[in-house]
Amino acid sequence: MIALKEPVAQTELTDAAAFYDRERPGLGDRFIEEFERVVALLNDNPELGRAIGDNRRSIVFDRFPFRLIYSLEDSVIRIIAICHQKRRPDYWRGRVEEPRPEYAVLQQAA
Repeated sequence: MIALKEPVAQTELTDAAAFYDRERPGLGDRFIEEFERVVALLNDNPELGRAIGDNRRSIVFDRFPFRLIYSLEDSVIRIIAICHQKRRPDYWRGRVEEPRPEYAVLQQAA
């Protein structure tokens, strides 16, 4: 599997790491290491996270109050968001287009 981060997810990752590093030097690096550990887990078992909708899953970090939102697309893990668990938990939903159901057109009998 290949893990790809959406640009906003990359920004979330670097912003959170910078915050933790300001709080305690070196903690930002541990945050990045935890992110990489989660991604490695997903590479081994992409369906490890909890399903949260059509083709979307969520996995919680162990040492930080964050979760990773991702989708599985062919052989790609698309990282949609890296979000704090207690702050606006569903803010990222606008980033993902929901699949629309396909409707069959019924012909009326004459």
